Amino acid sequence: MAVRGRLKQGIRALVAFTQATDNALVDAYLSPAQADLFRRMSHAEQLHSINVLRDVLAQEAATPHDLAVAALLHDCGKARYRLAVWQKSLAVIVRKVAPRHYRRWSADDGRRSYWRRAFVVGAQHPRWGGEMARTAGASDRAVWLIAHHADDLTDHADHPHADLLRRLKQADDAH
Repeated sequence: MAVRGRLKQGIRALVAFTQATDNALVDAYLSPAQADLFRRMSHAEQLHSINVLRDVLAQEAATPHDLAVAALLHDCGKARYRLAVWQKSLAVIVRKVAPRHYRRWSADDGRRSYWRRAFVVGAQHPRWGGEMARTAGASDRAVWLIAHHADDLTDHADHPHADLLRRLKQADDAH
């Protein structure tokens, strides 16, 4: 996502408190345990995930249920640590301008260093989210999509779920 897109995303996060969450849409796709996991995310992440789901639903006439679940829960791993907008912004900027530092600072579990948490969450939230979604009863396919949503598509070009991953990433990148 370009800098302009990231700025818009940051502004949306700052004003997220002014928007209501579409709970009916969430409950239409998630089990009670998955909905509880969804509601552990920050309000801004919930709104982002609902927008991702809406984009996924608009892409094609049919959307597999697992893809809808993954759209709603793809960022649930971020709920492991609460981060301020400035922390998230710092990690995004460093990832763009100093990727080597980003990789080094994100190689941690996030417990030891407060200032590194945003880097760790940025790098690890897909894996954490997959684990959390599995615990909440998500299917293997939804778990795989969540765990790989931040990967490069070329890494999974031959995977059976590559097309679903492409759809998820396309919607995520738009928001």
